[in-house]
Amino acid sequence: MKHTTRLSYLMQLSWEVQRKKHTTRRKALLAAWAITLNEDITVYYLVKRHSSRNTPNKVEAKELALFSSH
Repeated sequence: MKHTTRLSYLMQLSWEVQRKKHTTRRKALLAAWAITLNEDITVYYLVKRHSSRNTPNKVEAKELALFSSH
């Protein structure tokens, strides 16, 4: 992923965190930075959190990515 694209994702994500959590700009940027650095863990956590125990997932967690690279 290009540097400018990654920065734009980071800024978009931090604005969303700041708006939804009603937090300071600094804390929102730190949260967004942590999410982007640990995106494989974040995707696994989100899949586990939003999937049902009774029905299998249609897509494996390792096949997903937080940000598409195209």
